Amino acid sequence: MNNQIYEGFDSSNFISFLVQWRKTFFFVALVSALLAVIFSSSFFITPLFKSQVVLIPTSTNAISKALLSTNYAAKEDILEFGDDEQIEQMLQILNSNIIRDSIINKYHLMKHYDINENDKYRFTKLYHEFEANFRFKRTENSAVKIIVYDKDAQMAADMANEIASLYDVVKNDMKRVRANKAFKIVEQEYFKLKTEIAQKEDSLTELRKLGVHDYESQSEMINQQLAMEIAAGKKENIRRLQEILDLLAKYGGPYVSLREALEHDKKQLSELRAKYEEAKVDAEQDLPQKFIVNTAYKAEQKSLPIRWLIVVISTFGALFLSVLVIITLEKMEKIQVKKKV
Repeated sequence: MNNQIYEGFDSSNFISFLVQWRKTFFFVALVSALLAVIFSSSFFITPLFKSQVVLIPTSTNAISKALLSTNYAAKEDILEFGDDEQIEQMLQILNSNIIRDSIINKYHLMKHYDINENDKYRFTKLYHEFEANFRFKRTENSAVKIIVYDKDAQMAADMANEIASLYDVVKNDMKRVRANKAFKIVEQEYFKLKTEIAQKEDSLTELRKLGVHDYESQSEMINQQLAMEIAAGKKENIRRLQEILDLLAKYGGPYVSLREALEHDKKQLSELRAKYEEAKVDAEQDLPQKFIVNTAYKAEQKSLPIRWLIVVISTFGALFLSVLVIITLEKMEKIQVKKKV
């Protein structure tokens, strides 16, 4: 320790304190900086390269509404960017275990991260590495960043672009499960109604074979003709016309009911056909669920570790600690001197 005993420490003589111990502080700063340079080198810390993709979600959910719907009030703009809700949904999907496990399996990350496959906690270590090297963040401009760090620059870029592609796959698969169920329901009702219409048309055909073609006009015409035949006293014609009227009276009611039901069903079938076509498109077709602003590319320089930052923090940390140690030692020395006196 310096032979000259420091008389105390406060804000008024802090500069004197630094000057008095300048050689010690210089030595501490030099050693800590050298150690930081050494231990932040590639011999101790694996350099990591950074790649990133910038995405913006779309606002379109149903393809049919965006492309086929005739209701312009409810029609969606296929080119519109997504809002806050879509951004949060995108982040949730990007963080899903489906995407994580797909990347792990495709790029053999357990082997890539040098994790022993027989390790009891291999998956815990693997997922920890994944979370440390894969990050999904919302930007200030309502976009989403996929950031990947890896010791292999090309692999980092490939994985970032792969995640962007997987986003479409995962979201479309999730939507397709629901769309398929909806399509099956509409398909069942559509063909059921078509069958019912065909049965009604067959029934009307049978009634027409019996002579019932248009109940209202036929009844009116036959009644007029019957009145004329009655006035003329033609019994045979009266009998024949009366038989026709009896036939109309017997089958006219079912004919009218079938005809009106058929008209209603055909109108309903027309509406159901539109829903059927829309549901089929939603179940069978896919659209990209994102706009790609930037794709990932192979980085030319490493991003981690940031050696100058490590050196600066280590140096100032060592200096701060040395100040505390010297102050503590001097205080203890003063206390010992007072006790002797």
